[in-house]
Amino acid sequence: MTDTPARLLNLLSLLQTPREWPGSELAERLSVSPRTIRRDIDRLRDLGYPVEASLGAVGGYRLVAGTAMPPLLLDDEEAVAIAVGLRAGAGHAIEGVDEASVRALAKLEQVLPARLRHRVSTLQNATIPLTRGDGATVAPATLTALAGAVTGREKLRFGYRAGDGAETKRLVEPYRLVSTGHRWYLVAYDLDRADWRTFRVDRVSDPLATGARFTPRELPAGDAAQLLVRSMSRTQSELDLDVSFEAPADFVTARLPSHLVPTETGPASCRLRARATDSVEWLALRLALVDAPFTIHGPEPLLLYVRDLSGRLATATNG
Repeated sequence: MTDTPARLLNLLSLLQTPREWPGSELAERLSVSPRTIRRDIDRLRDLGYPVEASLGAVGGYRLVAGTAMPPLLLDDEEAVAIAVGLRAGAGHAIEGVDEASVRALAKLEQVLPARLRHRVSTLQNATIPLTRGDGATVAPATLTALAGAVTGREKLRFGYRAGDGAETKRLVEPYRLVSTGHRWYLVAYDLDRADWRTFRVDRVSDPLATGARFTPRELPAGDAAQLLVRSMSRTQSELDLDVSFEAPADFVTARLPSHLVPTETGPASCRLRARATDSVEWLALRLALVDAPFTIHGPEPLLLYVRDLSGRLATATNG
């Protein structure tokens, strides 16, 4: 193989498999001399790839963990598997899947060949992930468009549907994507309103990066997450939850969002006391999905809503 860049890429692909490669085997695989392999190993080290050599009559090479993350080479199956996993996690704001994952998805999908994009879409459409939260899904294309605008510091246009159903057009300077564990939010500076705003990403439509660059403004809060918390506290009243369950604490915990954690009160009982800014409708649904007997001790708005809902469900069942 006389094409040096192509040979280096093939060599790197071999070294990224979790094994040690004798120099003679690498030379045979790439149809070059052992001396050429040694020079190519030095080139990879100069590029930041930590290649370790073992001593001995045969000698061998392997890629090890270094101080920085070098670029990786993925085959078709690996690229599809990673893209499907990132799409599934990002689309449902699974806890632990944050903006970094969305940025990784944006980078990966940018370079995926058309044949692999089709495979990724086919696999995702054929699967239904079991997620915690209220089921508010987000199109991966929307997330990657927002992440690209955040990273590229490009002004962004999109349609937005408010909680009351009102449709508006927005022009913003996107600052950061934030996951709360069951929803994605975009923190951005709204140019038309001359103020910072937070947007639920599942209500964003047709995002378009304008290509116009901007210099990020200074946040009025410490970071994007703090700004989101302040924004949510202004728009939603806090509820002091007090709910007891006739089920073990670990059983209930596994069926509630991560910000609602009950305390064990017995071998087969627990009690949830927490302050939440979620809507009473959403909380009623989450409590019902625990699939265990429970008693609401407060707050009053949640108690009244559940009573009304139970009456409507009973009427529907009788009907």
